[in-house]
Amino acid sequence: MNEAFYQPLRDVDPDVYQAIQDEIRRQSGGLEMIASENFASEAVLEAMGSVFTNKYAEGYPGRRYYGGCEYVDVVESLAIERARQLFGAEHVNVQPYSGSQANMAVYIAMLQPGDTIMGMNLSHGGHLTHGHPLNFSGKYFNVVAYGVDRETETIDYDQMAELAHQHKPKMIVCGASAYPRIIDFDRIAEIAHEVGAVVMADIAHIAGLVAAGLHPSPVPSCEFVTTTTHKTLRGPRAGMIMCKQEFAREIDRAVFPCVQGGPHVHIMAAKAVCFKEAMRPEFKEYQAQIVKNAKVLAEELARAGFRIVSGGTDNHLLLVDVYAKGITGKDAEKALDAAGITVNKNTIPFDTNPPLVASGIRIGTPALTTRGMKEPEMRLIAGMIAEVLDQIGSEEVQKSVRQRVEELSARFPLYGHRLGAPVSS
Repeated sequence: MNEAFYQPLRDVDPDVYQAIQDEIRRQSGGLEMIASENFASEAVLEAMGSVFTNKYAEGYPGRRYYGGCEYVDVVESLAIERARQLFGAEHVNVQPYSGSQANMAVYIAMLQPGDTIMGMNLSHGGHLTHGHPLNFSGKYFNVVAYGVDRETETIDYDQMAELAHQHKPKMIVCGASAYPRIIDFDRIAEIAHEVGAVVMADIAHIAGLVAAGLHPSPVPSCEFVTTTTHKTLRGPRAGMIMCKQEFAREIDRAVFPCVQGGPHVHIMAAKAVCFKEAMRPEFKEYQAQIVKNAKVLAEELARAGFRIVSGGTDNHLLLVDVYAKGITGKDAEKALDAAGITVNKNTIPFDTNPPLVASGIRIGTPALTTRGMKEPEMRLIAGMIAEVLDQIGSEEVQKSVRQRVEELSARFPLYGHRLGAPVSS
């Protein structure tokens, strides 16, 4: 065999190796505050980088189209059983490559092109796959959007009920990518069932909170529950579907062979690891700290004069209306990034700016909480965010804050040098 087969990455491809080391430095030396991001454990990373990446395993445990799948069956079965236990689900499919493909599989299993669905308006906190016109969900289905109340900026359930009775959708999609409040899944299920619809609850963002019992679970009342595994669950980048047993056959067939081919076995192994980690008592403590940190961050930014959408947060994220201070989300994101604080521009309800400009920024606490940061650090960080945004054109302020960010980050090391040392500084 070619000797290069056994050589380390730094020797085979120094360019890619260097990019990885630079990314380790970026993640370690800055404040990662994008709400949909987190840091996977080294155990999860190890499973993702395992020899399971070499294996094809089309089919399901005990029913494969390839030989040599006996150990694939072990890790997939572990992931399934642990997910069922963690969420109390009747049936679980752990093969979806992503949250978007998990959602696609549910649509394919239950709907025909042109059917009516209801989903949350993207600019009010929904997700592309909940019916945005540029997404497959908006292209193949007739979408009726619901949203939040203009005054409270929380989901308008009365409007949802009116729309459901008016349009008679076959499915109501709930869950969000930028919504800071508790979602009443039971009420949504009640509305759906009144008009003969099923419910798909997309809990990609709040899955960790649901698993820890810190957010009401949609599993008892909703027919389908989808999620990613890399946000608050802190696992590999991938998706998962949970459903009532009566829909198991349709869901499994929709995932394979309809939407996907062979599953990513190394990722399923990593899912099994992350589900086991989520069963530990310290995981619940971690999720509780995520919420505490988000609340303190919201309170401190409000105290600094920033308008917090809906007045606060119940979960892992908050939306800040920076346009109320004459700053666009785009400019806020850029200024904070220069200071070592990573957030993302985000539309806010009834936004007057286009999405690529936006009036708000979305801030999350899962990644910082993984590093061990708590309320005192959130107060420091809120102060630094306010300092940068209040003097948004000042490179001197950005440089000063970046230095403090690096000092703070050094107190909460991430992976250190265990994942390798940089080729050059």
